[in-house]
Amino acid sequence: MAILEIKEYGEPVLREKSLPVKKVTPEISDFIRDMAETMYTASGVGLSAPQVGVLKRIIVIDGQEEGLIALINPKIVRREGEVNEEEGCLSFPDMYSKVKRSSRVTVEGLNQKGERIEITKEGLIARALQHEIDHLDGILFIDKIGRVKRQLLLNKLKKQKTL
Repeated sequence: MAILEIKEYGEPVLREKSLPVKKVTPEISDFIRDMAETMYTASGVGLSAPQVGVLKRIIVIDGQEEGLIALINPKIVRREGEVNEEEGCLSFPDMYSKVKRSSRVTVEGLNQKGERIEITKEGLIARALQHEIDHLDGILFIDKIGRVKRQLLLNKLKKQKTL
């Protein structure tokens, strides 16, 4: 297993759309293990393949109570409710903002064995699923907040990078 480099805001790969995985291979399984190890090392709740520079539709999430969830080609098929809670992103170190998300989501995708699965989650895991699936389409959490708050976060990020 390996720790992968997490791409930070400004890296073009974070704005690109990821491609579907056509076949779950041993290399894909190894990559998922590396993603999980990277997420755990960074103390994150979720990580998407584009965040480590790979444009494939793969995410990993661990909300602790349920253990690791790895999804290949995930797609949200149902949304319910709405919550406005704080979230962060490993690609935006030490930055947080309230983001409106669905309170409950149902997601379809493939597991590490290539089997089709459907999961329904709420709370932190639902938020993480939406956040990571957004990454697969080049959408960042700052795209979902107000213009003024977004500019404040970007100014803070710019200041951090110059220190």
